[in-house]
Amino acid sequence: MISVAYALRDVGLRMGAAAILDDISIEIPYGRVLALVGPNGAGKSSLLGILTGELAATTGDVTLDGRALGAWSTGDLSRARSVLLQSNQVAFSFTAAEVVEMGRAPWAGHGDPGDDDRVIRDALERTDVTHLAARPFPSLSGGEKARVSLARVLAQDTRVVMLDEPTAALDLRHQEDVLLIARDLAAGGRAVVVVLHDLSLAAAYADDIAIVHQGRLVALGSPGVVLTRERVEEVYRTPVRVLEDPDTGRPVILPRRVQ
Repeated sequence: MISVAYALRDVGLRMGAAAILDDISIEIPYGRVLALVGPNGAGKSSLLGILTGELAATTGDVTLDGRALGAWSTGDLSRARSVLLQSNQVAFSFTAAEVVEMGRAPWAGHGDPGDDDRVIRDALERTDVTHLAARPFPSLSGGEKARVSLARVLAQDTRVVMLDEPTAALDLRHQEDVLLIARDLAAGGRAVVVVLHDLSLAAAYADDIAIVHQGRLVALGSPGVVLTRERVEEVYRTPVRVLEDPDTGRPVILPRRVQ
C-alpha cells in the first residue's frame, strides 16, 4: 500500500474576496491518526472539505494515493474515503440498521455482496448501537444518532476515514470509545483524520496534531511538541495550563480560571 494517503502542496481556498485557507502543505500517511485542531473559524472544516473533495482548492495541488483528487471518479472516491459530518440528519424514518446499511452503497457491484452483513454487524457492534438497530433514526437521541452515523461510516469500509467533531454529542465513555476506534482503524493501516475541539482528547489519541489558525497551518507534529502552553495561548487567546497525564505522559490542557 502507498504510505502516504493525502498530499497537499501550497493549497489555498478563496470564497469571493475572503481567503479561507492559505499555503497549506501537509502529508497524511496511512497507519496514523491526524487531529485537526484550532479555534472556531480557523479553517478546519474547510480543510476537511478539500480532503473530501467537496471543496476544490483555489490554488495548489491535492493528491490521494499519488493521483490528483480531481481525477478520481465519484464511485472510486467513495470506496477510498469515508466522511462523518457534524450534521447527523436523515430525511426519512429509516431504522438505525438501514442507515448503517447505506454505508455499503458504494460497494454495490464491487467486491463480495456476502461481506455486507458481516461489515454492517461489525460496525453496529463497534459503535455500541446493536440494541438500536430496529429503532427509527429520528427517535434517537443526539448521541445515539452520532454513533449510528459513525457506524455507517465504518460500514463504508474505506482506507481513509475522516471524522468531523465525532465526539461533540457524546458522553464521556462514548467519547473515549470513538477515539479508541480511530486508533484501531489506524493500527489496521488506515489513514484517520479527526477534527476536534477538545485538545486533551486530541493529545491523548492522535499520533500527529495539526493546528490551523486564520487559515494557515501553524504547527504540525506530535502532541507533546505541538501543544505547548505558549502556542495554545497564542492561538486560542486564553490562559491555559499544560500538564502531563500520569498514565500516558501525554499533554492535558486545562484553562486557567480565576475565582
